[in-house]
Amino acid sequence: MPRTRPTGSEVSDAGPLGILAGGGPLPGRVAEAAIAQGRSVFIVGFEDFAEAAVIGCYPHRFIRLAAAGAILSELRAQGCREIVLIGPVRRPSLRDLRPDAEGARILARIGRALFSGDDGLLAALVRVFGEEGFVVRGADAFLRDRLGGIGAQGRVTPDALALDDITYGARVVRALGELDIGQGCVVQSGIVLAVEALEGTDRMLERAASLRQPGPGGVLVKLCKPGQERRADMPTLGPRSVVHASGAGLRGIAYEAGGTLFTDPAAMVDEADRAGLFLYGIGPPSGS
Repeated sequence: MPRTRPTGSEVSDAGPLGILAGGGPLPGRVAEAAIAQGRSVFIVGFEDFAEAAVIGCYPHRFIRLAAAGAILSELRAQGCREIVLIGPVRRPSLRDLRPDAEGARILARIGRALFSGDDGLLAALVRVFGEEGFVVRGADAFLRDRLGGIGAQGRVTPDALALDDITYGARVVRALGELDIGQGCVVQSGIVLAVEALEGTDRMLERAASLRQPGPGGVLVKLCKPGQERRADMPTLGPRSVVHASGAGLRGIAYEAGGTLFTDPAAMVDEADRAGLFLYGIGPPSGS
């Protein structure tokens, strides 16, 4: 099992930042940013999700998702007191979890939240890590330069029809979020073509493409859920999101400014400009 350890000279007074890594590039981005801030890091890569090409150049160990005892022991052995959860992880079935003894105890402590929506489960995980003596920090504390900004981010701006679809889509997503269902939807000329559920954004866009109506293309709206546990699950968009939106015949993507992580902001803007799509940041709802 690939594994490296930091030397004592690399460990700051605050101890290494523990990064619990799912898939995609963001675990590496968090590690890079933390090191730039003078922190050392140790990454626990979830087997079958974390990518060796992303975390392999940092001190790390791959561990099964449900092997909570091994995860907690490794974090403590490395001196990690602060942790970040970052990167998508597909929720496994109970049959596939195969928890170790500590994992079984933690599952019991999570209780009914295990069967609730993502927000309930992630909030419970944050609570359990806190009870275990760790401080859970949001990835945005290290990736502020990758938070999508307000308004149009490239050359293309939404017209009046697109703005109406964004407004309506935001109402739909926030209503879905109250039920802890998903973070996104596709709206075309006031018609909801698809809403995001367990399948994720890319699969939703595939469905939306098959339901496209005549006339100007629709918009993808992706926002934080009301009361979402942002330390464990922030909406994330990347260049692939733009490619899939273009492939679905959409006119653009709207997201919550300051509440959405861009995996590669410059590449996203370049891809959106090339495809003639807008990237448009909207503010949170009033009173939030």
